[in-house]
Parts: sequence; C-alpha cells; structure tokens
Amino acid sequence: MWFRNARVFRFTKPFDISAEELEEKLSGDAFKPCGPQETARQGWVPPLGKHGELLVHSANGYHLIALRKEEKILPGPVIKDAVEEKAEAIEIEQGRKVRRKEKEEIKEQVMLEMLPHAFSKNRRSFAYLAPKDGFMVVDAGSSKQAEDLASSLRKSLGSLPVRPPALEQAPIFTFTGWLNESIDLPASVVLGDECELKDPSEDGGVVRCKGLDLKADEIRNHLNAGMEVTKLALTWDDNVSFVLDEEMGIRRLKFGETLQDQLDDVDVDDAVAKFDAAFSLMTLELSKLIPGLLEALGGEDRSALIEE
Repeated sequence: MWFRNARVFRFTKPFDISAEELEEKLSGDAFKPCGPQETARQGWVPPLGKHGELLVHSANGYHLIALRKEEKILPGPVIKDAVEEKAEAIEIEQGRKVRRKEKEEIKEQVMLEMLPHAFSKNRRSFAYLAPKDGFMVVDAGSSKQAEDLASSLRKSLGSLPVRPPALEQAPIFTFTGWLNESIDLPASVVLGDECELKDPSEDGGVVRCKGLDLKADEIRNHLNAGMEVTKLALTWDDNVSFVLDEEMGIRRLKFGETLQDQLDDVDVDDAVAKFDAAFSLMTLELSKLIPGLLEALGGEDRSALIEE
C-alpha cells in the first residue's frame, strides 16, 4: 500500500473520529454499481479490495478509505453516427429537415438505448485521515480528483473542516530561490534532475527540464531571464523522492530501499498483514515528510486555524 501521489489537506480545527464512527458514516454511501440508465455512480469501497469487507482500514490512528467511481463509456463518434443515421431516416421518411433541437432529443434517446450495453470504466481513489497530525492525504494526481474525494467525504460525514495548507510564501518563490541559490537548500532536501520553469508574463513560455543538473548554466540562464520554477524533483532525507508542484502537490512518490527493506523484513505471508505493514510504514514516513516540507517551504500560515 504505497501512495503514488499525495495531495495534502489541513484540518482547520480539531477533528477526531473513531474507525467505528467513520465506518458507520461511510456505509450510508457505500458503492453500488450503475443502473441500466445511469452514466456514472460513486461510493465507498473496502480499501483492502477482495481481502476485506470494512470500508475503513485503521492503523496507529490513521484511517484509510477508498472511493470508487464507475463511468459508462459511450464513444462520441459512435453516438454521432447513430444520431445521423436516425436523423437521415426521418428526413427520408417524412420529407423534412431535422433541426438541431430534434437532433439533441435523438441523441438523448440513442444514449439511453446504448447505456445498458456500454462498457464501464472504474477508478479507485485512496485517502487517509490523520487527525492526530492534523492532515488528510489523498492519493490523487490532480487537485480536482483530490477535491472530489474531499467533497464526497464531507457529504458522507456532514462536516469535514479541511483545506489545502496555506504557506507564508509561495512555493514558486522558494523553488526559484533554491535553484538560484538566493535561499539555502535545507539539509534534508536533495535536488533531483527535473524541473519546470515558466515565464510569469501573460503569454510566457514553459521550459521542462529532465535528466539535467539543476545547478547547470543552462538552468541558471533561464532564471536570470526571469523565469520561475513551478515544479521540482526532490529527495527527502535520502528516503523519499517525488516531484513537488506550485500547489504543493506531491507526485510520483517513490519510497526508498530502506522502507522496502523494512517491509521485506516483516515476516508475514498474510496479504492483509502485509498491507497493514506497508500502510503503517508509509503513514509514518509521510507524518515526518509533510510537516518537514511545510517548514522547508517557508513555514505554514496558521492564522486561520483553530488550535486546541
């Protein structure tokens, strides 16, 4: 159970919930497959998949949940061809032109006819709540996917006081400072070989660099020309590598050999026990990484938070 991405949400006020209470709340919105005439449906599923029945997997005060979304796939070209075929048949039979509004009605009819036979696309999104750390972490490659899960959880719970962390200074400012050496790179951070630079002007260009020494003259020339760093590959404490973006989205998470060795040392053959061990190791590592990153990026603005 390793997350590939991490979108972080901060609890804005003290929030605690037991695994039992969370299970009860989520059960009201458990996943049910799409009906014959439905295009999409989502709901909560067991994080352990076929190895579990509970909607919440908890370890050391961290609660893992999973949201499943099913979408029916109706290819646009297929629908368009069917609509044109029906419209042409009407024109020939009735000797009149089929107008746009009628074509829209035909399209709706065609979709209803096709839905029961359409293929389904399923996606599971994972997240864990860490009330004692004050965070919720979503394994999502985009802010929209993360927000969708947060909204679904808020609906199920009735209340979810979270928002993305607010920083004292923009990550772009810090990223750029690390590369042009106007800001000291923290001892726990090592630069990777990948970054994205943007010209801040309205029609400015974008430069994506990969496999380069980020302190090379080529990068420095772009910075001297006024470009800013919006994404940066980093390694944290020699143990976790990732790409960090300007929204503090953590992508392409890779946990190092130390954590993998620790997992390999867990002497269990049971899939659930192995899953639990991986989840515990991951959450322990992220519980150190997230506050460390916030500090490295200039500190968190906690003025809007309600402290205990």
